Amino acid sequence: MRLERIAASIPRAQPRVRFEMPPEAEFHEYAAGTAAGPAERPEAGTGAVRHPIYFGFMATVGVGLALLLYFILSSVGQLLGWIAAALFIALGLDPIVRWLGRKGLPRPAGVIAVVLVLAALLAAFIAVLIPTIVAQTTQIVANIPNYTTDFLNSGFFQSIDQQFQVRARIEDEVSKFLANSEAVTGIFGGVLGVGTAVVNGAFGALIVLVLTLYFLASLPALKIWAYRLAPRSRRQRVQQLAEEISASVGSYVIGQACVAVINAAVAFTAMTIAQVPFTALLTFLVALLAFIPLVGAMFAGLLVSLVALTVSWQTAVLFAVMYFAYLQIEAYFVSPRIMQRAVAVPGAVAVIAVIAGGSLMGVLGALMAIPAAAAVMLLLKEVFIARQDKN
Repeated sequence: MRLERIAASIPRAQPRVRFEMPPEAEFHEYAAGTAAGPAERPEAGTGAVRHPIYFGFMATVGVGLALLLYFILSSVGQLLGWIAAALFIALGLDPIVRWLGRKGLPRPAGVIAVVLVLAALLAAFIAVLIPTIVAQTTQIVANIPNYTTDFLNSGFFQSIDQQFQVRARIEDEVSKFLANSEAVTGIFGGVLGVGTAVVNGAFGALIVLVLTLYFLASLPALKIWAYRLAPRSRRQRVQQLAEEISASVGSYVIGQACVAVINAAVAFTAMTIAQVPFTALLTFLVALLAFIPLVGAMFAGLLVSLVALTVSWQTAVLFAVMYFAYLQIEAYFVSPRIMQRAVAVPGAVAVIAVIAGGSLMGVLGALMAIPAAAAVMLLLKEVFIARQDKN
C-alpha cells in the first residue's frame, strides 16, 4: 500500500488535450436547460444612455479592427488563393475517391490510390513531354532572329515601310532604349523578377499539392465541422445545399478535365495533319487553355493558327477549319454530355463570371469562376427565390 501511495504521488505524463467538437446531445441538454429557466432581459428602451465619448471610442475601435482585418486579408491574399485552389482540386478529386469507396475501398486507400495515379501521370508527363517542350521552346527562341529577318524582308512589311518609314522609327527607338542606362538596368531587373516568379510558382504548386492531400483525406470531417457552425434548426438544409454544391463542383472539375484532354487530342491530330511546327509545345498550351471555359479553346485555336501562318496561309486555314469545326461539335455534343451532372450556368453569366474571375485571380480565378457562379445561382434559387415565392 505504501508503494502504491508513493507511485500515485509521482507526477506522470498526461495526454495532450485535444480540441474536439462537442456532441449534439450536449447542445440538446443545454437548449432544454435554457428553455426551462430563461434569464430575465430588460425591456426595450429601459437601458442607460451611452456617453458620447464611449460611443466614439467603440466606433474608433470598430474601424480599427476593420482596417486590421483588411490588412491581414491583403497580406495573406496569396495564401488564400492557394487554399482556394487546393480546396477546388480536392472537391474535383472527391467524386473519384467516393466512387472507389462504393466499390469497397476504404477512403484512406482511395486517397492513396488517386494520389499515386496522379503522381504516375505527372511523372509520365515530365519524362515524355517536358524534354520535347523544352527543346521546341529553345528552337523557337533560337529562330526568333530568323523570323524577324523574314518579316522585315517580306513584301507586306516593305510596302508599309515605304509609306510610314517604320524601320527607321524602330531603329531610332532601339538606339534611344540602349542609350538609356535605367532601361537597360530594368531588363536585368525584369529577368530577376521572372526567376523569382518561377521560384514562387514552384513553391506555390508544392503548397497547393500538400494542402490538396490534406483536404482530400479529411474532407468528410471538414464538412461535419462546417455543418456544425450552422444553427441546428437549419443544419439539415445547409448540409443538403452544401452537398449539392460540392457534388456539382466535383462533376465540373472532372468534366472540364475530360473536355480539355479531348480538345488537346483533337488539336494534336489537326496540327499533325496540317503539319504545324512545334506540335508538342502547342498541344500542351492548348490543353492548359482548354481548362478555361468558353474563351480558352478559342484563344488556343487563334494561337495555333498564328503559329501555322509562319509556314503558309494554307496550313493555317487547314488547321483552323478542322479545329474550329470540332469546337462546334464540342459545344453542342461533347461538353453537354460530359457536363450533364454539373449545375448549368447561362452563357452570359458564364462569360461575366470568367472575366471577373480572371480579373481578380488570374487563370485560377477563371477556372473557379463557373463553379462559383453555379453555387451562387443554386443558393439564389433554393434560398432567396424560394423565400420570395412563399411571401
